[in-house]
Amino acid sequence: MPPELIAHRGASALRPEHTLAAYELAVAQGADGVECDVRLTRDGHLVCVHDRTIDRTSDGRGVVSAMTLDELRRHDFGVRLGGEPAPVLTLVDLLELVADSGVRLFVETKHPVRYRGEVERALAELLTGHRVDTLMMSFSPAAVRRFKALAPAVPTVLLFGRYWPQRLPSFADLAGPGVELLKRHPGRGAGAYCWTVDEPADIALCVERGVRFLATDNPAQTRGVLAANLTPDQP
Repeated sequence: MPPELIAHRGASALRPEHTLAAYELAVAQGADGVECDVRLTRDGHLVCVHDRTIDRTSDGRGVVSAMTLDELRRHDFGVRLGGEPAPVLTLVDLLELVADSGVRLFVETKHPVRYRGEVERALAELLTGHRVDTLMMSFSPAAVRRFKALAPAVPTVLLFGRYWPQRLPSFADLAGPGVELLKRHPGRGAGAYCWTVDEPADIALCVERGVRFLATDNPAQTRGVLAANLTPDQP
């Protein structure tokens, strides 16, 4: 089976990352799932922001965990890639989009953060009220273990980029290697979530290794490369 395509921060090669426009485009392009990073605001809301600060992705400055949701909403997160003005995206808003579209949702909790385990607790609590096919991910083994204890029915992915553990801990359901790590470990990758894969040679490698979920910034382009790799050679 070909890998499922997961839109990394939405269709982030074409729209500003973590904006509703990026996720709507990803769904329109036929992504099988979407990925987001979440952080906790000062007043306890989960927002889709990758960095510790909003400096790179908005027209403002400041640390996400030190700001309230209202303060974040004063800034434009659609300024990159010539995007339309866009407010900060909450995980609640993204869950509603995903529920309507029927795609999978991969949620990465960022660490280290000011509120530590409160991020996983907030995520587990929020997911109980939504019927969305969700997987939780983190580079932090402690975060994955903590979330698994809170929501044992939700599949988990342990992300890693520097080294590949000999065996996954019991609280992690899937391995999550970066594509550069995949290249350094021949024979591995079957059933894994691999990030972030945009180059044709890397896409072909994921197909060869039996990667289950392929995270990409450009779902439509990657779908085309996948189709070419899976089409038998013509005589």
